[in-house]
Amino acid sequence: MPRILIFANGDLPDLEKARSLIRDDDLIMAADGGTRHVLALGLTPRIVIGDLDSLPPADLQMLAEKGVQVMQFARDKDETDLELAINHAQTLNPSQVIILAALGGRVDQTLGNFSLLTDQRLTEYDVRIDDGVEEAFFCRDQASVKGRGGDLVSLIPWGGSTSGVVTKNLKWPLSGETLYADRTRGISNEMTDEEATIEIGSGLLLIVHRRTCA
Repeated sequence: MPRILIFANGDLPDLEKARSLIRDDDLIMAADGGTRHVLALGLTPRIVIGDLDSLPPADLQMLAEKGVQVMQFARDKDETDLELAINHAQTLNPSQVIILAALGGRVDQTLGNFSLLTDQRLTEYDVRIDDGVEEAFFCRDQASVKGRGGDLVSLIPWGGSTSGVVTKNLKWPLSGETLYADRTRGISNEMTDEEATIEIGSGLLLIVHRRTCA
């Protein structure tokens, strides 16, 4: 399968920077109100999924006329629309999943979106939140960040301490240290090259990369 791009219903700060993430062979999926971002980019989603309470009837009719697969769920459900989209994406065995418009807006939704990426079922996939300006993903053992010198990289322990943190090509290197959940030592490091690497010994580490030169 090609990559899957899932558009959530959060903020998308720069349409053109979001557009730069899209490839011609990507499968585009919209989580309910995320359809608005897909349409704003002049694209048509392959799949729309959710309870559809944020989708105007006119848009829904237009999508149906274009043959878009619409998967509607009851409004009274245990999952957010994005969670439904991620679950469905896994059944398609993607090479990578990129989630756009999952940041900003409501704090509870943003935190919930980060939490979704900690699902153990996602460990076999490369799943990232990205809007062209910032990307966020979890490191369970090792990870790399590709960008430019001067880009900001924050390392945030998730659910407890993260030990044995080793970094390369960051301005303030770490050489086996522990990052604690109640400390901010890992915030706002800077890339010194086009690729930075991070390794951890134990725990879970949220990596947030902000493209300052994008």
